[in-house]
Amino acid sequence: MRSNYLFTSESVSEGHPDKVSDQISDAIVDLFLSKDPEARIACETLTTTQLVVLAGEIRCKGVFENGEWAPGAQEEIEATVRNVVRRIGYEQDGFHWQTLRFENNLHAQSAHIAQGVDAGENKDEGAGDQGIMFGFACDETPDLMPATLDYSHKILQTMADDRHSGAAPFLEPDAKSQVTLRFEDGKPALATAIVVSTQHKQGYDSGAKEGELHDYVRSVVARVLPASLLSNETVYHINPTGSFVIGGPDGDAGLTGRKIIVDTYGGASPHGGGAFSGKDPTKVDRSAAYITRYLAKNIVAAGLAKRCTIQLAYAIGVSEPLSLYVDTHGTGTVDDAEIEAAIGRIGALGKLTPRGIRTHLGLNKPIYERTAAYGHFGRKSDGDYFPWEKTDLVDALKAELAA
Repeated sequence: MRSNYLFTSESVSEGHPDKVSDQISDAIVDLFLSKDPEARIACETLTTTQLVVLAGEIRCKGVFENGEWAPGAQEEIEATVRNVVRRIGYEQDGFHWQTLRFENNLHAQSAHIAQGVDAGENKDEGAGDQGIMFGFACDETPDLMPATLDYSHKILQTMADDRHSGAAPFLEPDAKSQVTLRFEDGKPALATAIVVSTQHKQGYDSGAKEGELHDYVRSVVARVLPASLLSNETVYHINPTGSFVIGGPDGDAGLTGRKIIVDTYGGASPHGGGAFSGKDPTKVDRSAAYITRYLAKNIVAAGLAKRCTIQLAYAIGVSEPLSLYVDTHGTGTVDDAEIEAAIGRIGALGKLTPRGIRTHLGLNKPIYERTAAYGHFGRKSDGDYFPWEKTDLVDALKAELAA
């Protein structure tokens, strides 16, 4: 591994059009799981100027059965969509939670998919699709996340908190950030470049008001990044294109699942290609990505490695994974093959089957809308939320590797 290099990660805010779509899709997942913990959902969302369109497949007891909607169900779906847009803060002529047009094109799940995924008399529940999933952790931050991504997320989260509280009334919902760090001896040493593009109210693109906006962004960066990473060498690019008044779905169409690197590790880890939002936890694109993060984080938290990448692979309709791969990038205190074997011996993980993963992490709950902005990983585990961020496997891993 190189010891000295530059590395960059980006994030996007809750008001970015793709993130609006992700949050709507996950709000629909939460709605259906609140009605039926065994619901099957694959919900895609398109957002554009004054329009939200849902498409996908569902099965949900008491809501959508035998191709029929329960009374009031479609109205509840529409209310859920409008509430997400309202929470984010869109009350603009080009995208307003009250006046946008809404289309619901959700329909019944394919019977051919259901027969492979559902458990039967002599068959455990199978994976909802084939695919490869990666999890990652490293010791660059207390969250055990890549520092470039962790800081990119927190810059935008801080700005959103200030916008919602009224501390930064000149901000609008759409924003992007990017952090470049110089690494020396493999550790973050200096932020060489900070990029923040934020939607703003009229008038904040010139003169004193532009200066106020720029000073505010710099103050947020100073609140988020350790002072040791900032210096006179740090270059700031704040709204480098100039005006950013038209934004969100009015400025650019949004789709579910287009920010998979923002959602995961900012490019510091491989990605299997599957998005998370809009999918119930039988879809291993989601649940297996969560368990691999959980395992990688616990391995690093246990002091078994400074960096860890884990891959799982599945076949649709097959319950057990086809492969498990652990790579500690030369930082492990024990052989990677020993860690793989130790994971296989921890019975609580349920052989890493879809049902075992959901049971261990408690994923059949309406916990997903909160994941759909500012990253699925590196977040604080809070009650039922973000259970894959717990480090409660540390003792079990140490015990298995000490045996």
